[in-house]
Amino acid sequence: MNGPRRAAGPRATPRVATGIRVTLSALSLTLAASLAALGAVSLRVARTVVRPAGRVPDTRIIGLDAAAQTITLERTPDTALPGRYGLFTVGSVDYLRLGSIVGEDETSVTRKLLTHVAGDGDLAPEAAFSGWYYDRPEHLHRPFRTLDIDTGVGPCPAWEFPGAVDTDVWVIQVHGRGTTKAETLRAVPLFLDLGITSLVVSYRNDGDAPRSPSGTYALGATEWRDLDAAIGHARRQGARRVIVMGWSMGGALALQAALESPHADIIAGLVLDSPVVDWRIVLGFHGRLMGLPAPVIAVAQNAIASGWGAAVLRTGEPIPLDRLDVVARAQELRHPVLVLHSDDDGFVPSDASHALASARPDLVTMVTFDVARHTKLWNYDETRWAAAISDWVRAQGLARD
Repeated sequence: MNGPRRAAGPRATPRVATGIRVTLSALSLTLAASLAALGAVSLRVARTVVRPAGRVPDTRIIGLDAAAQTITLERTPDTALPGRYGLFTVGSVDYLRLGSIVGEDETSVTRKLLTHVAGDGDLAPEAAFSGWYYDRPEHLHRPFRTLDIDTGVGPCPAWEFPGAVDTDVWVIQVHGRGTTKAETLRAVPLFLDLGITSLVVSYRNDGDAPRSPSGTYALGATEWRDLDAAIGHARRQGARRVIVMGWSMGGALALQAALESPHADIIAGLVLDSPVVDWRIVLGFHGRLMGLPAPVIAVAQNAIASGWGAAVLRTGEPIPLDRLDVVARAQELRHPVLVLHSDDDGFVPSDASHALASARPDLVTMVTFDVARHTKLWNYDETRWAAAISDWVRAQGLARD
């Protein structure tokens, strides 16, 4: 005889169970799609950082008055800066030098033209605002020669401006990411007036120098070797004390050369204008500007620094962000450093520069600007910029007065 039957617990019907499985599958697919999308964005960000790119228009020309020799530009934080600047254009002229602001309103800025333009100039509305000011060495009206410096990737073009009298003190000028050596011409007259020979150099993948096998930036991790070759050239030409001046990413090259160069014994000091001292801070800043979530930024940084990322990004090898973090390596520094940085830089935050100055107050002198933006300190306040460098150079006993 059968015993009493126990009541069964609740059981999902086949239809409910199927619905649960479908829902879980959909959630899994959604999660996978979201992760794939985040990964794709991260790789796109990383690829943008390491791949050299041409000049990107960032300014709109509203009008040009040939009679008054003025140009009206769309108002931006850069076009509204006081001082002298440059403008890359498309039309009958490809570069204009700009003077002071002669009129402005909420949407536009009118500046004096320091390059003569006939008629309407036939200029396209898209342009690129620049702190270069001088775009060719001839504009300095100082003697110079063009030469090539032998490097591991081939001959890198350079300009050499000899001091008025023989000197064993040289300064080597190294430009930033996405620009060429003309960016640094602004500093040449100052150093010549201090009796110092100037060498203005290029490095792999910058558009002037040869490409590396990968054709990508290593953010200073390999490019410093081309700078090191320039230091070696200066040494063979009689230099016994070399100042390295780096602008933006050129600051990363200068710092790596100071830490790694076989010629470090003749480096007398570094002058850094708006430098990259820690790439993670720069990458994080730009990620936040783009509104990217922290995980996307983290994956982009990991891609740049990892073996799998090197394969996907085709950089040839991982970029050692740890080694490029000079705040973390501050105790390894042994040369005096002058840092000039604007706290409203807008491209390379000044945080790491301040951190480096705090970590090595015995070696690092920092001069802070407030309104000058990125690598436009000379343009914004040439007098203060020049005085800071001149005073520092004299304090190191490197000027011929």
